[in-house]
Amino acid sequence: MTQWIEACAVGDIAEEDVIRFDHSGRTFAIYRSPEDEYYATDGLCTHEKIHLADGLVMDNIIECPKHNGRFDYRTGEAKGAPVCVNLKTYAVKLESGKVMINIG
Repeated sequence: MTQWIEACAVGDIAEEDVIRFDHSGRTFAIYRSPEDEYYATDGLCTHEKIHLADGLVMDNIIECPKHNGRFDYRTGEAKGAPVCVNLKTYAVKLESGKVMINIG
């Protein structure tokens, strides 16, 4: 099932940064890479459910602000302890200056 929703405007995210997006009781994290590409993952760390948008983005890694667990936000892969469960990722497309994510 495909369900594209508008998460934000392209200009809402600085290069190499992340923002929080909430929709229908769910939290997502929307990223803009150093290569000016956009990505989306679940917004909560798989370790202790902390908001990843409060974390630090370095290259293609998001670091959780609580225990410094790391994920590759392009793939969702857990990259550093204490996280060991990958993040769910979502397809992203740009449409008329908007960042759209597929939550279906």
